[in-house]
Amino acid sequence: MSRWSRRVDPDVDLRVPADRGELTAHPAAVLGAIAAGGVLGALARAGVQTALPHAPTGFPWSTFAVNVTGCLLIGALMGVLGRRPARVPGRRPARVPGRRRAGPLVRPFLAVGVLGGFTTFSAYVVDVHRALAAGAIGTALGYLAGTLVGGLLAVAAGDALVARWWGTDAGRGHRAAGSGRSDRRPGSGRSGRRPGWGRDDRPPGAGRTGGEVPR
Repeated sequence: MSRWSRRVDPDVDLRVPADRGELTAHPAAVLGAIAAGGVLGALARAGVQTALPHAPTGFPWSTFAVNVTGCLLIGALMGVLGRRPARVPGRRPARVPGRRRAGPLVRPFLAVGVLGGFTTFSAYVVDVHRALAAGAIGTALGYLAGTLVGGLLAVAAGDALVARWWGTDAGRGHRAAGSGRSDRRPGSGRSGRRPGWGRDDRPPGAGRTGGEVPR
């Protein structure tokens, strides 16, 4: 059974050591990070909806684009945070070159605040209701199903992109770490002599009274 299937909440599960790290932050700091992120996300959504207005019978591209984009971003974000080294009490996590542990305010600010304020379920439902009330049944049903399918595919795509990038980056790190190893064969001495040769450079098995091997 995978680690993700054991999670009670896909966003926060206090049984997971990495998620419990958020408890180290002061509650006021967490609330402040969520509030600041929510303001930024809501402003960004308002800008998109202002730039892409639609009639009640038209397809609400602004809300559709906001929700699908938010799903893509949160899938990538949770993929990154889920692959960070776990913070286990009393044990230092393994250090990975070029990677840092996510701070306790990263998820509240970005996931709950920015993306929570950017995406909107209420506007999605209101758009469906207005389309039905205006008689645009096909638009309403297409928008209703398209947002759900598009959101699921976007979350999966975001997580898959992070997994691919994470694997490529890890492979590059392993190759870089192995490039500094010595090219000497196993068992060779520091002086470059062949393994098994004695101090007088005679091959193994040659006696002291035997014929010398030409140098």
